[in-house]
Amino acid sequence: AALSPFAATRRIGHPYQNRTPPKRKKPRTSFSRVQICELEKRFHRQKYLASAERATLAKALKMTDAQVKTWFQNRRTKWRRQTAEEREAERQQANRLMLHLQQEAFQKSLAQPLPQDPLCMHNSSLYALQNLQPWAEDNKVTSVSGMASVV
Repeated sequence: AALSPFAATRRIGHPYQNRTPPKRKKPRTSFSRVQICELEKRFHRQKYLASAERATLAKALKMTDAQVKTWFQNRRTKWRRQTAEEREAERQQANRLMLHLQQEAFQKSLAQPLPQDPLCMHNSSLYALQNLQPWAEDNKVTSVSGMASVV
């Protein structure tokens, strides 16, 4: 029997079996309260640090430059997420307020009779249109021998 050209190059076993084992993950670094407090104070004043500022801060806090850099990157990510959530909450609150104000204005408009336009008083079609309120379900325009009225 003839062998297919792919049979010789085909591997047997799991495809990741021959790879080198992954490097062990470094354990999570714990910072002291003093370090976090100082980092937060600095972040509040300044979201980005130049390399010289980062090195000075790292030395003062007895941290590595990489630790300060990573902390600031992570803190900026958290800050962006928080500000986005706050903006979304403000947007939703503004939408709720706008909807409430629109409903109030609508209710007031229903309660107040419309001023009569003198032009509409003499034209039955314009009179019917002026008094028509499409949002009110019980209002139906009827015409009796050319005289329109709202029922």
